[in-house]
Amino acid sequence: MKEISVSELKAMRNKNEDHQLIDVREIHEIEICTINGTHIPMGEIMARNEEVRKDIPVIIHCRSGQRSSAVVNALEANFGFTNLHNLTGGILAWASQIDTTLEQY
Repeated sequence: MKEISVSELKAMRNKNEDHQLIDVREIHEIEICTINGTHIPMGEIMARNEEVRKDIPVIIHCRSGQRSSAVVNALEANFGFTNLHNLTGGILAWASQIDTTLEQY
């Protein structure tokens, strides 16, 4: 499984590099803090796999990186994705290293 650090994602965003960011957390978590990804909850992503792009890098994130890691593995195994990256440390890493104004939970 490919991983990407929060600093690498920040650099991609700063350079306006084409990518899709998918947040697999639950709605109550997104209400606490967000980094503006497309929201597809973990429990729905397999059924909604057609919303995950195959033509650009896709970064999948959750709170700490564990759920998103499982999602990346499942999408790769079941649908043949080759462009997925897990955000190492999830939104907690983003909040501690990139945007310290985000609420951590």
